[in-house]
Amino acid sequence: MSAVPSSRTPAPSWLRIPDDANALAPAVWPSGSDRDADGVIRIGGVSATALAERFGTPLYVLDEDDVRAHARRTLAAFRAAAAAHGVQARVYYAGKAFLSTEVVRWVADEGLAVDVCSGGELAVALRAGADPAHLGFHGNNKSVTELENAVDVGIGSIVIDSIVELDRLAAIAERRGVEQSVLIRVNSGVHAETHDFLATAHEDQKFGFTLQDAPAVADRVRAASGLQLVGLHCHIGSQIFGTAGFQESAARLVEVHAAIGDLPVLNLGGGFGIAYTSVDDPTPIDELAAGIIDAVAAECARRGIPVPNLAFEPGRAIVGQAGVTLYRVGTTKSVELGEGAVRLYVSVDGGMSDNARPALYGAQFSARIASRASGDEPALVRVVGKHCESGDIVVDHEYLPADVSPGDLLAVPATGAYCFSLASNYNYVPRPPVVAVRGGEARIIVRGETIDDLLSRDAGIPTKGTV
Repeated sequence: MSAVPSSRTPAPSWLRIPDDANALAPAVWPSGSDRDADGVIRIGGVSATALAERFGTPLYVLDEDDVRAHARRTLAAFRAAAAAHGVQARVYYAGKAFLSTEVVRWVADEGLAVDVCSGGELAVALRAGADPAHLGFHGNNKSVTELENAVDVGIGSIVIDSIVELDRLAAIAERRGVEQSVLIRVNSGVHAETHDFLATAHEDQKFGFTLQDAPAVADRVRAASGLQLVGLHCHIGSQIFGTAGFQESAARLVEVHAAIGDLPVLNLGGGFGIAYTSVDDPTPIDELAAGIIDAVAAECARRGIPVPNLAFEPGRAIVGQAGVTLYRVGTTKSVELGEGAVRLYVSVDGGMSDNARPALYGAQFSARIASRASGDEPALVRVVGKHCESGDIVVDHEYLPADVSPGDLLAVPATGAYCFSLASNYNYVPRPPVVAVRGGEARIIVRGETIDDLLSRDAGIPTKGTV
């Protein structure tokens, strides 16, 4: 039976000593992940040792079937919930979570549109062959060039974030002689129960317009000959469990929607949470979809207005659980913490350059030895990176077998979202490759960097043919 660490141990109260420090929590790992007869973790039917031998470490691994399954399940949930009220739902994959041409093709195959928030993300989606009409463009500071490119390719919608942007876009559309569909980003004032840096709908932040200002902004959009106002947009934060915040935000947004009138779309964003540790309990997507859309329908009924078509923008919920990062253990070190407590520091060959979330948000992750199973008793560990920062923590608190040693492969699950996309070259560490696994096969979908790649950008190094 799992035991709660005593108050004398340095483990947080939520972290339980596992019965088996080799077990893979199903809610955290990609579906179908297991251990083979030798105790080696397999992802998508491919062993961790084979992946590390072929591609090296650190290594991002993405289970294609898992991404596709989450996309299908999410789309089905929102479509069913919307159909119950006689309207339609569109699901955009939020590309900021993880974007590559392959992933764009996967989600498009499963019926999702794609949300981008920069010229670079737009270029990736287009290069993947995405239909521009199925793309939405976000961002609080879109450049004139980005807006021009988006209009020129026939992007489906642009979310207006400021008056400056509204005027820029209107001028571009007028010069091009086109009518561009737009939504207005609105801050609902609902502060989701999440990290302050992840909450994006309270008033004192950079995104969107207040509820009070939205009607005047709508009037200004409607007065612009090149713009067509199709709806309102709101996003209350990220990694949110439960429906209460979404329901309250929807109620406030419907009030503005009713005041503005004649808007076919209401986009309620994303932010649906996933499990990073065995104690996380995310709300099932069917429950989220029904709870949010039922709330919108109830608010519309109360005001005697029709329910609009709805849109949502999950990213993490599609790709997060599908990702695992593999590391090689380099050193281990026991640290006395007083009163008999000991923490084992496990240093790996990556860190905050491939997963910035613990340093940025204090995010919690879990870990397992991937190259073998062990019968040793669980030991409290902190998995840390190789960077010259005391805050370079990969997994803050975890129990691993006490014999974890240099040379072991370590796997950190639930790294499909916001790890690759936030990666850096801190300390001149090259960014790892991304490998997709499916049906026992593995292939690179994003090439990794080398030291030579990094040096090639240094203008102080003479190149062949320079004087």
